[in-house]
Amino acid sequence: MGRLITILLVDDHELVRTGIRRILESSDEFQILGEASSGEEALDLVGKLRPAIVLMDVNMPGIGGIEATHRITHIHPEVKVIVVTVLSDAPFPRQLHDAGAMGYLTKGCPAEDMFQAIRSVFRGQPYISSEVARRRSLASLNGVDGDSPFNTLSQREMQVMMMIVQGQKTQDIADSLFLSPKTVSTYRQRLYSKLNVETDVELAHMALRYGLTGNIST
Repeated sequence: MGRLITILLVDDHELVRTGIRRILESSDEFQILGEASSGEEALDLVGKLRPAIVLMDVNMPGIGGIEATHRITHIHPEVKVIVVTVLSDAPFPRQLHDAGAMGYLTKGCPAEDMFQAIRSVFRGQPYISSEVARRRSLASLNGVDGDSPFNTLSQREMQVMMMIVQGQKTQDIADSLFLSPKTVSTYRQRLYSKLNVETDVELAHMALRYGLTGNIST
């Protein structure tokens, strides 16, 4: 057997982390180095623990999974990120690919899918779960691939949008993303224009309608 694949678990729900830990510990291929409940904590632990793989949730308080993935892959390019989310048909794969993620799984995937994703990404091969691939293929066959207005957003616009619909204040978003409040306000207006909404409430309703918020506020 080769060397153990070291892993950091990142999710704001302890129950989810516990479930994933138990699944991974059923195999002697993997070693869990630690757990984080936020993107900020993940950044700190990656620097300290240097795992080979990070299993990253998307919808978390603070900077969230997209920004955390971006920072981790830029600061520690040797660390590979696999996103694990409840959302199987949202336009996240493109934005997360832009952020540097190499794998994409849903939380309802079979354990073997998770094992295979970790093995593949560890070898440097991108991986997308069978459920996500199936939904995207069906969408493409039905001629609706790209219909979501959120597909037009850049990685940074998606990150700001997610933080807005979480109810985070302009100053908090600015502090988390190292931006000025004026720049955050500019992003907000750009989002309104691209998505044809006029308020944060309308933006949140649209995100909910397209399945982007999931259980984001829990």
